[in-house]
Parts: sequence; C-alpha cells; structure tokens
Amino acid sequence: MRFYIATDHAGYAVKAYIKELLTDKGHTVVDLGPDSADRVDYPDYGRTCAEAVRDDAGSYGIVVCGTGIGISISANKVPGIRAALCHDAYTAAMARAHNDAQIVAFGERVVGRGVIESILDAFIMTEFEGGRHAGRVEKINAIDREYKSV
Repeated sequence: MRFYIATDHAGYAVKAYIKELLTDKGHTVVDLGPDSADRVDYPDYGRTCAEAVRDDAGSYGIVVCGTGIGISISANKVPGIRAALCHDAYTAAMARAHNDAQIVAFGERVVGRGVIESILDAFIMTEFEGGRHAGRVEKINAIDREYKSV
C-alpha cells in the first residue's frame, strides 16, 4: 500500500516511528512534512495529505497532531475524503469496514506507540464491507458534491 503521512509539530515525534513501522511491513510511505518539530499549522498538513490521497487513487493517508482532532477536521474539508479520528484498533477497523475511510488520524498526545501500531494494523487489514454501508458512504459523497456546487 502507498501511504501519505503529514503531521504538525505535535505529531512530528512519532512520524519517523510510523514510517519505519510501515516500510518494514512492505508499504510505501511518502512524507509530506513537516521536516522539523518547529511550530506549524495543522490545517496546512491535513489538507496536503488529503489532496495527495484524493489525487492518487488507491492510496491512503495518515495525519497526526496533538489530539488528532484538528488535523482530521482539516483533512475532511477536502471533497471526497473520509478521514477518521481513531483511538484504538476497533475504531480503525470500523473506519475502514463501515466508512471506507482513506485517511486515519490520531493524536500523538493521546495514543502510545503500541496503540499506534495496532491502529495502523487494523486500518491496513480491514477491507470496506460495502453492502448496506455503501449507500451510507454514497450519502456522504453526495453531501460533498452538493456543497462543491454551491
């Protein structure tokens, strides 16, 4: 799988860990920044990751800030993107299975490294179930299309 990863300064410290974890499992990771722990604004990086995922069909994204909240909200502003804030393996699996999420978000100040690994494993191993969930995802996509035309 190809993953794009972006953080703000509060998520920067775990980025190298995530990149190594995923590359060791055979995945490709594209680092979209930042390049240091200097203060940056999470909306810029949430948007950058979401646009990269939107423009690269079949790719996935990882966004990290202090809590995961701000960067996931920012990523979700990009039409067609479903970024899910996850706190554990269960929420990551449900984000994929029920919501067909393309981006996983979490907070460096909220989850530890072991939990991060379990979140990523669940996100990677879980397929979208389709079925009754496909109609709901289509309703989410319809909201995007409606507001895009405004």
